[in-house]
Amino acid sequence: MPQPPPRMTLVLGGARSGKSAYAEALIEACPGPWLYLATAQAFDDEMVDRIAQHRARRPEAWRTRDVPLALPEAIAEADGPVLVDCLTLWLTNLILAEADLEDATMRLVSACARAPGPLVLVGNEVGLGIVPDNALARRFRDAAGRLHQRLAAEADRVVLTVAGLPLIVKPGAPA
Repeated sequence: MPQPPPRMTLVLGGARSGKSAYAEALIEACPGPWLYLATAQAFDDEMVDRIAQHRARRPEAWRTRDVPLALPEAIAEADGPVLVDCLTLWLTNLILAEADLEDATMRLVSACARAPGPLVLVGNEVGLGIVPDNALARRFRDAAGRLHQRLAAEADRVVLTVAGLPLIVKPGAPA
């Protein structure tokens, strides 16, 4: 069982790396109630199944709030331990909505800086593969990299998950 996280932790990893389960365990090490800020939108049956699997894995003590776009506002309103899953789906939603990514990033970083914590943010590390072959995918990859860098600079701890193992990239003392 992990120790309670510091005020702000960023958990990054590839697909099926164990990042969400690890992040959930971090928050569950804190006294509840726990708030899960979900950014996924169920546009197809596969996503409906993935969302259902995530919900089934969490105990009933979790409160869940769906925030496909209003993530900074939800963090600002939260009280108690918060898990955000995931940043890259939120970024996708912003791109699809043709939102101002720089403004949204600034609002998110500001909300995270003011959050009393513990706050655990989950994101997909998408920059370790080949250069995407189309402009939209390159824009997404670059925006995700910039978002993660901005949040990592503010975070007390950064963790990279690989094959279910957490690798501490930026250590931080527990809260």
